[in-house]
Amino acid sequence: MRILVVSDSHGDIGSLRRVLLAQPQAEAVFFLGDGERDIEAVRPDFPQKQFICVSGNYDFASLYPTQESRLLCGKKIIACHGHTFGVKSGWEAYLAYARKVNADIALFGHTHCALTQYEDGIYLMNPGSLRGYGGTYGLIDVTEAGIVMNVVEIKA
Repeated sequence: MRILVVSDSHGDIGSLRRVLLAQPQAEAVFFLGDGERDIEAVRPDFPQKQFICVSGNYDFASLYPTQESRLLCGKKIIACHGHTFGVKSGWEAYLAYARKVNADIALFGHTHCALTQYEDGIYLMNPGSLRGYGGTYGLIDVTEAGIVMNVVEIKA
């Protein structure tokens, strides 16, 4: 299964749409906040994809929760924007939470800095910011052989 991970689009609907079109094999899309209107604008065009969305600190009056958890391909995936765990000062508190809830994969945004890390049996990913030149997004492939995570830069 391929999972697309996007965050922090901040009004860049064009990049969001391009990424969704560039990854037709992605069955699930995790949106990690700060662009709720953006994801809602493109979501109807991709009815075949499962969208799992959380709110960010700039998603005022959001209908999305601040955290989500899903079991996909036998892996527990947790997601948040990251501001409630103080990830701009480090992701250790979020990693501790991921351990506590027995997550296999922990996704977060907020910092606009892409990260992939494997720590204590947990895969961590921040896809960076989708917005503008040099924007990035994440891909996770879950197969029988294991989990592979990549951060991809958007091509102009």
